[in-house]
Amino acid sequence: MFNTKIEIIYSDDDIIVINKPAGLSVTKDRTGLPELKNILSKQLSSPTAKELRLIHRLDKDTSGVMILAKNAGTQSKFTSYFQKRFVQKTYLALVSGAVIQSKGQIDAPLASLRKNTQRMCIDYKKGKKSITQWKFLADFGQIALLAVKPITGRRHQIRVHLPSIGLPLVIDPLYGSSGGLFLSSFKKGYRLRKGKTEKPLINRLTLHAYQIEIPHTENSRPDFFVAGLDEKFSATIKMLTKHNPHSIGAFTDTENFTKITQSQRL
Repeated sequence: MFNTKIEIIYSDDDIIVINKPAGLSVTKDRTGLPELKNILSKQLSSPTAKELRLIHRLDKDTSGVMILAKNAGTQSKFTSYFQKRFVQKTYLALVSGAVIQSKGQIDAPLASLRKNTQRMCIDYKKGKKSITQWKFLADFGQIALLAVKPITGRRHQIRVHLPSIGLPLVIDPLYGSSGGLFLSSFKKGYRLRKGKTEKPLINRLTLHAYQIEIPHTENSRPDFFVAGLDEKFSATIKMLTKHNPHSIGAFTDTENFTKITQSQRL
């Protein structure tokens, strides 16, 4: 059973914006556990909660900002925004590998893997056009922090595109490493107390939908929303910043460290 309370970022008569926790499925899956709308309906305890409608999706293991509609008209309008690419999403991704450029674009078509339809792959013959833009935010040594913007919205797009340029997510059980990230792996002189077992700083998918920007059609509604990192993801970035040779200088723009740790717009 999913017991974490879902953070409500914003709500009005037509939409509700949430910070989806990692591990919560947006739709019914094989586990039989309650999905996002079931959890929200119980949490909100209002008649309109049962009418919540999906506009877009996040992978089960990805956390971050999501917009849901409260009526069919709003669902149709916002679905159109996404289809016409009027909505811009920015993800934070902790990746392994050496970043040799300040930014880049990945243009590689994606399709389901024939032998395992749960996975996606780059397929230049049968794949659908898929474009991902990324920007380098911080170099922690063997690990880097990127801001990633999927221009198209294909399934697992970021999770497949980043490994294709040698920058896989630090933790991704489906496409890469399933082990956790430990402080001992990057803190010099790390010592564990006798009889203690080191716990990972983070052991979930290192991908978070950080902010979403929408068309400014109504004066009373913000045109962007930010979903702050969960406690473990935030603590991991703080530890990586603290325990690298350049400290906060690992960030190309030190203001971004403050913005991320204080859940401000990038």
